[in-house]
Amino acid sequence: MSEPVLIAENLTQEYVLKGGMFGHDRIVRALTGASFSLEPGKTLAVVGESGCGKSTLARCITMIEEPVAGSFVLNGTKATPENYKELRTTVQIVFQDPYGSLNPRQRCGQILEEPLIINHPEMSSAERTRRAREMLELVGLRPEHYDRYPHMFSGGQRQRIAVGRALMLEPKVLVLDEPVSALDLSIQSQILNLLVDLQERLGLAYLFISHDLSVVKHIADDVIVMYLGRPVEVAAKEALFEHQRHPYTKALLSATPMADPTLRKQRIKLTGELPSPVDIPPGCPFSPRCWKATDKCRTERPELDQGAHRAACHFPE
Repeated sequence: MSEPVLIAENLTQEYVLKGGMFGHDRIVRALTGASFSLEPGKTLAVVGESGCGKSTLARCITMIEEPVAGSFVLNGTKATPENYKELRTTVQIVFQDPYGSLNPRQRCGQILEEPLIINHPEMSSAERTRRAREMLELVGLRPEHYDRYPHMFSGGQRQRIAVGRALMLEPKVLVLDEPVSALDLSIQSQILNLLVDLQERLGLAYLFISHDLSVVKHIADDVIVMYLGRPVEVAAKEALFEHQRHPYTKALLSATPMADPTLRKQRIKLTGELPSPVDIPPGCPFSPRCWKATDKCRTERPELDQGAHRAACHFPE
């Protein structure tokens, strides 16, 4: 077993919601107590509903934001605001919208070379061009694409450019924030296969953020399920899809479409509204929507138990 390239301990992020002239400021608890490790060549998927803290976790790991509590170690170095600039080359991010993340005024070659201009100003123009053209080939684009603008590409080609830009600095960790959700199904499979191939060739570690469990089943090695900013179940992919210990995970998987029409499964429909991250209920945050909730669930917050397959539930399956 290789040494983890990323280790996170109790990452927590909060935002202040201003109350205006006559109101009181309130705290939005976007992420609480996220801990995990990630090895080279492995993929850790983070799944959950919108607003569960997935993208907040991505912004903390990529050092776009500084967490209010907790810490993480990248490639053996503890991340602090003082060394964020040096460590940002170790971890890069691919965003959900491939067109919105590309500068429409820059040609493809300029987009690929920009990270080198910023982080390696001593590099010659010829060397930058050579590496950009090599990256085009690596992500499955043609040499003539070097001089084209983003609007001249399809959605899948734009995402290939975004992946190539993220790889220009030779990172150890790639954060993929819903990288295929904006693409057609046929193009999704092409991008996923590209990511798998790049991981095998370069030994990359992926933090894969998604709400699509069918995609997670295809690409992930381990899975973290999050609810209202907290991890509620952590397990290897095979264990999670075979047996869900937390009721929320069971409900998520019951809503995932199945490719085999001969198979039948019982759909679990959650009742009630998702609580606000400004006013998280006491006890288990899932208790207002859980069919197994008791008085204990409404008053005592469960923590992740121990073992290879962990769940934060008083009455796990």
